[in-house]
Amino acid sequence: MNTVATSDPSILRVRVTKDEIIADLADGRVIGVPLAWSWRLSEATPAQRANFRLIGTGQGVHWPDVDEDISVEGLLHGSPARRPHARAEI
Repeated sequence: MNTVATSDPSILRVRVTKDEIIADLADGRVIGVPLAWSWRLSEATPAQRANFRLIGTGQGVHWPDVDEDISVEGLLHGSPARRPHARAEI
C-alpha cells in the first residue's frame, strides 16, 4: 500500500520579476502569478520589491516598504489583491 505524506505548503524562496511573483515551495513546486495580481508590488520600485521577508515558516511573504502580504494559500488558490476604492469626500 502506498501512502502519501501531506503537509501544509510553505515557501522557501521568492523572487519578483518585472512580470511575475515566483515562489519556490518546500515540496518542489514552483508557483508563478502575474505581478499585476498585487497592485502594491506592481507600483513598487525594484528596490521595494527586493525588500521582503518570509512570514513564519514560509506561510507567506511580507514586503514592509509597501505593506504587502501574500500567503502561500493565496498564491495556490489564485487570489489577486483588489485595489481599494477611493472614498468620496464629504
